[in-house]
Amino acid sequence: MSNSSSEADFLLLAFADTRELQLLHFCLFLGIYLAALLGNGLIITAVACDHRLHTPMYFFLLNLAILDLGAISTTLPKAMANSLWDTRAISYSGCSAQVFFLFFLLGAEYFLLTVMAYDRYVAICKALHHSTFMSSRACFKMAAAAWGSSFLNSVLHTANTFSLPLCRGNALDQFFCEAPQILRLSCSDSYLREVGVLVFSFCLVFGCFVSIVLSYVQIFRAVLRMPSQHGRHKAFSTCLPHLAVVSLFASTAMFAYLMPPSLSSPSLDLVVAVLYSVVPPTVNPLIYSMRNKELKDALRKLIHLVIFQQD
Repeated sequence: MSNSSSEADFLLLAFADTRELQLLHFCLFLGIYLAALLGNGLIITAVACDHRLHTPMYFFLLNLAILDLGAISTTLPKAMANSLWDTRAISYSGCSAQVFFLFFLLGAEYFLLTVMAYDRYVAICKALHHSTFMSSRACFKMAAAAWGSSFLNSVLHTANTFSLPLCRGNALDQFFCEAPQILRLSCSDSYLREVGVLVFSFCLVFGCFVSIVLSYVQIFRAVLRMPSQHGRHKAFSTCLPHLAVVSLFASTAMFAYLMPPSLSSPSLDLVVAVLYSVVPPTVNPLIYSMRNKELKDALRKLIHLVIFQQD
């Protein structure tokens, strides 16, 4: 298979050979996708409609929900269509679009989680200056920086991945187009060409990781010095959902991309891919709404309004 043929298709990994199992996978993924659409859609609507949630924390949460919706919509609909129609094919342009949007959306989510950690640091450690440091203009600039940095990183990775000649067939051991799987089809030394892109990405990821760690070190030190137990509980309740989302996202992504090749296998790669591309967008709304009274009140108000209008 040559890169010069833009009409060539890739073959994605089939979940099952029998028609019954294919339909079962379709129904399972459909349920997960609908749950992700509902959860993230409710958060987006609640934050947009409730003026009490027009704060920096919920502005970033709205951005996170949009990114989660985009990320899961990049992979699951195509996988569901393939299971439903008993096919494995994905076009060259469709494959490149999946790689681009996955890098873009997941990268922007990681950068946004870093900004959210900084927002929690300012809210707890510099509460008197929070409105100054996290003004509307500052929040928009931080969100734009997260989206823009990820866009640049995604362009570099996608261009590098699809500029390589592919001569080892067209079958991918994954249910969506993943850059490492495509690089395995290359007949050139892709590692040399990846060095510059990887260094750039590593600098971004490591910088964000250090920022998150430093933010939470300062947060925990400030919280533990609070004299009021109620104040400590309130501060922890605003940080724990974010920390849980960061841990889930970082652990699954690191396991997927830093796993030694000797441990790699089609079944393990499939499980890891589901963990980092499907699970976080689905459970993030649940994590954020579980211990957030303001968000739960806004969601109840929204649901009640919808039901009342229908009646």
